[in-house]
Amino acid sequence: MYDWLRRSLWDVVPRDQRDTPAALRRRQVVTVAVVLIGAGVLGYSLRIEPGSPTFYVSTMVLAGVWVVGAFASGRLHLGRITRGEAHLRPVVAPLTLGLALVALFVAGSLVVRQIEPLADYVSSVLAYADEGSVPVLVVITLINGIAEELFFRGAAYAAIPRNPVAWTTLAYFVATLATGNVMLAFAAILIGLVCGLQRRASGGVLAPIITHCTWSLSMLLVLPLFFR
Repeated sequence: MYDWLRRSLWDVVPRDQRDTPAALRRRQVVTVAVVLIGAGVLGYSLRIEPGSPTFYVSTMVLAGVWVVGAFASGRLHLGRITRGEAHLRPVVAPLTLGLALVALFVAGSLVVRQIEPLADYVSSVLAYADEGSVPVLVVITLINGIAEELFFRGAAYAAIPRNPVAWTTLAYFVATLATGNVMLAFAAILIGLVCGLQRRASGGVLAPIITHCTWSLSMLLVLPLFFR
């Protein structure tokens, strides 16, 4: 298990993805602008009444902001991890890591639901699952998970020459904090850190996307069972 985690989160696969100085400056300008726009849209989305059609529209607009920002910034890469002597696209490892995060959050929910102020924060998010169409929410959750990783672990990560794991985790936390929900912001720190380490190790966005989507989709479907 230690070797699997090390390959997924720590061992860096050699690659050359350096941008020219001009391309790096473009990434940085695009990244700053999109983080500010995205934080505003996200904050607005989670202040809409649960079940409102406007919520679905706003979350898709948010996904569009992240995706457009990601591709406008420059090249994106899928990434690879090592397995023996081979360098393979990461699929099973990030899926497993996502499920491990699900187990961690479910265990934490058993404690959080006993603390009324924190439980209220979680319940306010889960209200969207209770009031909305679950199939539509599943699609929106997957699209937004992909979009967020394309931007934060794709464009934003590549725009930061030093300590990109820490800085992109902070940016993701700040953008999520715009919702005013401290539990979502706390989750953003953990997800941002894990996905950032995967991005550093693999050199691409595929592993973070799989882990993020596995976690977010599971939270949508499983977590409400513990807050009825």
